[in-house]
Order: sequence, then structure tokens, then C-alpha cells
Amino acid sequence: QVQLVVSGGGLVQAGGSLRLSCAASGRTFSNYVMGWFRQAPGNQRVFVAAINRSGSVTTYADSVKGRFTISRDNAKNTVHLQMNSLKPEDTAVYYCAAKFIWEIDMRTTTKYSYWGQGTQVTVSS
Repeated sequence: QVQLVVSGGGLVQAGGSLRLSCAASGRTFSNYVMGWFRQAPGNQRVFVAAINRSGSVTTYADSVKGRFTISRDNAKNTVHLQMNSLKPEDTAVYYCAAKFIWEIDMRTTTKYSYWGQGTQVTVSS
């Protein structure tokens, strides 16, 4: 089992940047594929980005492509989400998640085994 702790959320103006971090403990971090999801009020939790075990392959939701960057540091058991050019529609609670296998479908929440507690990101217009 792996435990995930998310940090780095906050309030930012449109056009600004935030960097989220997800620290893992427990099992070997490099064994897990990592993902970021977000959930806005009244909406389902949706996929944002994912990164494979080595960090060599990433995938993004179309809505964040070119603005967000996922990265990982296996030596520090951490995955990051750098969010630039933030928009009000990026406002949500952001979650990190872990799964064992990189597959074609990285967007389905039920495929992830472990979840962090979430952090609020609010983008003001």
C-alpha cells in the first residue's frame, strides 16, 4: 500500500501559476504510475494528467495540454503538477492517484488504487 499526501493548492489570479506536489510513502514509489485528477463542485472527478513509472511518458487532458506539466522525482518519492496560465475553469479540488500499470486508458478513476486527500485550487477572474 502507498500513502499519498497532496500539497500546494491555493488562490491565484487568472493567468497565474501554481505547483502541486504529491508525496508518497509506503511501497516503492517508482513501481507506480501516477496521475492527477480534479473535481469541481457538482461535477465528477476528471482526469488531468498522468506519468509513467520512469517519468519518460506523460499524457494530458485536452483542457490542460500546453499549460500543465506533470513530473516526478523517484528519488524524493514525489510527483508534481506545474500549472501555468491558470483559468477560472481550472478551479477544483485536485487529487493525485497511483496505479500499477500504464495502459491506454489512464483517465478512468476506478483504475487507480490509491488516492491522496486533495487540495483546493481556486482561480479568480
